[in-house]
Amino acid sequence: MTPPPVSELSDRARDIFRAVVDGYVATGAPVGSKTIASASGLNLSPASIRNVMQELEERGLLSSPHVSAGRMPTDRGLRLFVDGMMQASEPSAEERAALEVGIGPGSGPVEQALAATTAALSGLSACAGLVMVAKREARLRSIGFVPLGDAQALAVLVSEDGAVENRVIALSGGMTSSALVEAGNYMSATLSGLTLAEARTRIERELAEGLTAIQGAARDLVERGIAVWSEDGDRRPVLIVRGQSRLIDEGAAADLDRVRELLDDLEGKQEVAGLLEAARAGDATRIFIGAENKLFALSGSSVIARPFRGLDGRVVGVVGVIGPTRLNYARVVPMVDFTAATLARLMGH
Repeated sequence: MTPPPVSELSDRARDIFRAVVDGYVATGAPVGSKTIASASGLNLSPASIRNVMQELEERGLLSSPHVSAGRMPTDRGLRLFVDGMMQASEPSAEERAALEVGIGPGSGPVEQALAATTAALSGLSACAGLVMVAKREARLRSIGFVPLGDAQALAVLVSEDGAVENRVIALSGGMTSSALVEAGNYMSATLSGLTLAEARTRIERELAEGLTAIQGAARDLVERGIAVWSEDGDRRPVLIVRGQSRLIDEGAAADLDRVRELLDDLEGKQEVAGLLEAARAGDATRIFIGAENKLFALSGSSVIARPFRGLDGRVVGVVGVIGPTRLNYARVVPMVDFTAATLARLMGH
């Protein structure tokens, strides 16, 4: 259900609603009329505040877990606040420096830099940080094969940026250690400096045109291996999640079932990747609050995500945070925006 426009609320109702949201975000607990009367500076009696809170509850913007507990914003109320009332707070110089930790000389392989930046975002936002990018087309330095028995071998791919990827592959009958060495030497010599897609094209052309002397089991390994690797690399996005432990804070102690639901959701990375894929369209930050997204409906969690672009202007990934609905949107949204800009620079290097 779409929340009412902010313009439909009186000034008094807006002030009281903002006080409830601010108190709930700060403590995670329902906010009572006496608390607002003593701390908000509104110069209203608790009885007057209760009347307005009742009206806001009837509009679906506030709820009360039980009669004497005070009130807290609903998902609908948080949507109204985020879209129409939030006053963003830009990251400080110290926060910006922490979020740029993955950029610069010596930052290492791209995935390592992405992980460092995501971990920094998690620490600053007190949420789980996440980033999803397309599988990066690394350029190969070498390829080797290590036997794991008669039926399997470990393929070791080393890229020019120092990243190492290991994959177990099945072997056809009669594959000898010397054939593994021959295949590795041939591929390293032939494919060094190429991406996997370029390597596949090169291998297919050389084998089809008889440009190589490699034959038998080694030829079969080269032909099958490069096809599997390049296809897998095209289809598999990189999803990095950092800081899940930050979701278990003091405020979560009384709601462990919700936290367990959320941690289970984060284990299903394919579903999380699907959610982030929905945030790729357009340039704006997307905010999914509670039950607005089916994936996190049971855990009562919010997701803030923003796409970022490469040098060619194409969207290359999505960065964001996952946390309780009571997260500090005014602080975290600009933080996600800045991190997206940081990662855009990283991916442009």
